[in-house]
Amino acid sequence: MKPRFLAPVAIAIALAGCQPNDTNQAVATPQQVEQTHSNPFFTKFDTPYGMPPFEQIKKSDYLPAINHGIKQNELEIAAIVKNSATATFENTIVAMEKSGDFLNNVTNVFYGLTGSMSDDKMRALAKEISPKLSALSDDIALNEKLFARVKSVYEQREQLNLRAEQVTLLKTTYKSFVRGGANLNDTDKSTLRGLNKKLSVLSLNFGENLLSETNNFEMVIDNKKDLAGLPDDIIAAAAATAKTRGHEGKWVFTTHRPSKNPFLTYSANRKLRETIYKGYTMRGNNGNEFDNQKIAAQMASLRYQKAQLLGYKTHAHFVLENATAKTPDNVFGLLNKVWPAALQQAKNEAADLQKMVDAEGGNFKVAAWDWWYYAEKIRKERYDIDAAETKPYFSVEATLKGVFYTANKLWGVTFKERSDLPKYHPDVRTFEVHDRDGSYIGIYMADHYVRESKRGGAWMSSFRKQYRMNGEDITPIIYNVLNYPKPVGDQPTLLTFDQASTIFHEFGHAIQGLLSDGYYRSQTGTSLPRDYVEYPSQVMENWMTEPEVLANFAKHYQTGEVIPQALVKKIQASGKFNQGFGTTEYLAAALLDMSWHSLETAELQDANKFEKDVLAKMGLIDEIAPRYRTSYYSHIFAGGYSSGYYGYIWSNIYDADTWLAFKENGIFDQKTADLYRKHILEPGGTEDPAKMYRRFRGQDPKVEALLERRGLTSK
Repeated sequence: MKPRFLAPVAIAIALAGCQPNDTNQAVATPQQVEQTHSNPFFTKFDTPYGMPPFEQIKKSDYLPAINHGIKQNELEIAAIVKNSATATFENTIVAMEKSGDFLNNVTNVFYGLTGSMSDDKMRALAKEISPKLSALSDDIALNEKLFARVKSVYEQREQLNLRAEQVTLLKTTYKSFVRGGANLNDTDKSTLRGLNKKLSVLSLNFGENLLSETNNFEMVIDNKKDLAGLPDDIIAAAAATAKTRGHEGKWVFTTHRPSKNPFLTYSANRKLRETIYKGYTMRGNNGNEFDNQKIAAQMASLRYQKAQLLGYKTHAHFVLENATAKTPDNVFGLLNKVWPAALQQAKNEAADLQKMVDAEGGNFKVAAWDWWYYAEKIRKERYDIDAAETKPYFSVEATLKGVFYTANKLWGVTFKERSDLPKYHPDVRTFEVHDRDGSYIGIYMADHYVRESKRGGAWMSSFRKQYRMNGEDITPIIYNVLNYPKPVGDQPTLLTFDQASTIFHEFGHAIQGLLSDGYYRSQTGTSLPRDYVEYPSQVMENWMTEPEVLANFAKHYQTGEVIPQALVKKIQASGKFNQGFGTTEYLAAALLDMSWHSLETAELQDANKFEKDVLAKMGLIDEIAPRYRTSYYSHIFAGGYSSGYYGYIWSNIYDADTWLAFKENGIFDQKTADLYRKHILEPGGTEDPAKMYRRFRGQDPKVEALLERRGLTSK
């Protein structure tokens, strides 16, 4: 990548906060000039493939670089506005698309590392930077002269003979102005700025509180008897955690999923299961300085106010206008279609759990902290399969090889590990990616292991997206971040089947970013509606269960033995087991999200009461909690999924229908794989997703395939 920079005099002006046509030209101080010389962001990255020079970047570099990037972006926008020529697609729409390169370069690194390398300084920087970027966004969106030029081009769109991706760019640019408040009067514009600023700060606060609550909880065990039922590798990981937390000789379990989930699944100690379960589900809801209840209620209120200001009935209506679902009614229509079958199945599963408890002489009613433990027992009894039995075949290293094998068989891509390339943490692994013909595609980075500087969960993003709009072929730098226990000694990190599946899932996002083949940066890779972007990642999971793929990578970490076919068949047979629980906890979270953002009032809600009322109306059983409760629902209050968490199941419809095509034609059928690459992976957000899907599949997807896959159809 070759970032464009201002000439030295313009740098001095921008750093001093003055416009080039100011009568009193400012001169940069020696300190400011020194900042530009020592700051890696102010020079072209002199690294292989233009990767960020992570080792050279200091935390003190971010703020000066972002301040400069903001000033430069302002100058670029000013130049578009002051252009005396008639507004055209090139001098207005494309010029806007090209603006902000410097700022984009910095924020890609900064926000990438706030997710995986956070500390007090990074969080403090984020608090200072976020309002600045929010203000810049508002300044652009509310620039009347800029909007007038955009509107002029938009009104000529039928006469411009634009390519499909150009039509999309023009429409989305125009729409973003309207949705950003361009048609508001001055008073309402000022109100909108205030709302956006408050939301930006509250979102950061929510995420910080959640990280603190997650990191602060620890369940210390000093009696070995309390480890009954836990696999050896989980016990070893808990001992390692205890050591790092100052509890030498003991065992520590946390609410990070790689610690919490195995404990709930295998621990025979019911009281301790309750402790860690409540530690997890009460995060952000403990009435302390990290409480998120009021923040969530405030954000819901502010979002409603913003939607009303912009002419939308609710925040959900505002968000879904740009989604494939289009309206809240369509979302509720799908969720309510699946909910009754899922809930009934969950009730049947709960009854089965209670039968096992009763048969074992347990004198208690099954509670939420019992579900994982007894479900695992039933799985083992019913399918003669224990999740621990599969773990030796799914080390992180082996699973990554399975992902690479699948990508190679489908699209011919290869991965070459490079230990000499820049990386932001020693745990990160970096790979050169090449296409079938040997041509270079991009860089893939994998950051697999949990640390306290990471937020929870798993995700994909980019330090640089693919695009070609500057007359250059800009290649992508894509990364996956996960949270698995770090290897202890010579023992590799072993994964449950579900954990291994997550590696496939996140790589499904990554391969879309890597195989992206678009012109405009804002459209490439995973620049897609929230309810469609999960589709390629979910499709990728399907290959992992196929015998041909398992035989290639699922090998015992000690003996090298390929996973036995009998075990594979057990895995496949148990595929629909516990789907009532899995679907219900997910749908409950999706419906909770939609309920918060379908509010038709700015009145602040009592978050606990609101959540309780919503779940009661759904009829959710006590044995199941939503996958995310309000106080730790980072997807919607600290991420970009507000009114969008339903998107996973919406995407599942596309996924299930796509997998039917591969099963019909062959899981590695080249024609199907090439069509999928051409019409789904490469184009990103260049056109309406529904159109692109029809080009690939020749039809719209049907919900029946999804219901059948989850075992929710009536027999």
